[in-house]
Amino acid sequence: MDKFLLQQQVLERLAEDLLQAEQAVRAAHETATHEENIAENKYDTLGLEAAYLATGQARRAEGIRQVMASWRQFRPRPYDASTGIQLGALVCLVDADDKEQLLFLGPDGGSMKLDSGIQVISRQAPLGRAMLGKCEGDELWVQVASIRQQFDVLRAY
Repeated sequence: MDKFLLQQQVLERLAEDLLQAEQAVRAAHETATHEENIAENKYDTLGLEAAYLATGQARRAEGIRQVMASWRQFRPRPYDASTGIQLGALVCLVDADDKEQLLFLGPDGGSMKLDSGIQVISRQAPLGRAMLGKCEGDELWVQVASIRQQFDVLRAY
């Protein structure tokens, strides 16, 4: 699997998310500034609520822009068994039920599933942190709430 192609797919997904966030900002701003939404009394808060929503959506859009910048600068490297799994690794894990999953360990803003079925995670995610430094054949444990899960590293690329 071409990691640079995966990176492009992530950037495309982020671009879609940014477009949606920008559309939400515009819609909320229009609602906040529309003449029909001028407050007539202290209980008339639609315009104010829309302004808060526009601010939140603008922050979300800025966050997506920052994540996109991080992914644009990202240069995935081939897996090196001497250092183990690092940022940019494509990893096949198997869980206790013999269910395999393919994960791409990327910079900030992961947590998306690509059309190819590959799950993108960041190194800040519990599973991402647990994978760092592991090698093929190693096992890792992840605690999520009260559930402790075990995985084996089948392959790393």
